[in-house]
Amino acid sequence: MKNGRYSDAQIMGVLKQAESGVPVSELCREHGMSSASFYKWRAKFGGMDASLMSEMEDMAEENRRLKRMYAEMSMQNDLLKEALGKKR
Repeated sequence: MKNGRYSDAQIMGVLKQAESGVPVSELCREHGMSSASFYKWRAKFGGMDASLMSEMEDMAEENRRLKRMYAEMSMQNDLLKEALGKKR
């Protein structure tokens, strides 16, 4: 997975500044990012604190791991079905 340019702490800092009343255009210019990135962060992380943010990332990693396990098991199941079907 692609690592972002900004850490979780930096994202939270930018969002907190916006909540305190700093204009979005000013924040974007100051941090060298696009306004689209800011609004994407706000939609994704708005109202979260750092612990919730890290918990969400941990859950996403666990979800990726489980999906990979399911894909491997499904592939093994398909191979077994093929092998059993050819023996008959």
